[in-house]
Amino acid sequence: MTTHSHLDEVPVDLDAVIAGAPADAGGALWRLTDTTRGLDSNLVRLRPGAVIAEHAEPVLDVLLVVVAGAGRLDTGGRSHDLRPHVTVLLPRNSRRTLTAGPDGVAYLTVHTRRPGLGIGPGPAGAPPAAAPVEGGETACLLHRVCPDCGRLAPERDARYCSRCASPLPD
Repeated sequence: MTTHSHLDEVPVDLDAVIAGAPADAGGALWRLTDTTRGLDSNLVRLRPGAVIAEHAEPVLDVLLVVVAGAGRLDTGGRSHDLRPHVTVLLPRNSRRTLTAGPDGVAYLTVHTRRPGLGIGPGPAGAPPAAAPVEGGETACLLHRVCPDCGRLAPERDARYCSRCASPLPD
């Protein structure tokens, strides 16, 4: 996978990233890594026919921009054809399924960076914090997408794909 910590200083040719990746590579091919950034962005490639199962992002809006290939996005009971240069805003809480076409699909996702957790007292006069509750999905589910078959692992702590037994990304 290719990463660039300073996108504003190093232009990234996404076509070159795709062309330079192994032909059978799926999952994240590129992502931003600079720790001071306010955005997260990933270039994702799904292999032909791969499906990312229905899911929702409960916290962040996600902008999806198709870069290469074709596919289908199912959301809100509607189906949308995807091809290069199609852009879709996926509002938080929207349920969606993504299916790659016969030649696969590569797309860029962009969303605000999920803030880190802080430790310390809250603002003066604020009520005590409730016990932490686990919930919601991470903004990026790429660590749960099988790079070989494109299946989204339903388990948060999955280490291997239950369809093809390939190791999941770290």
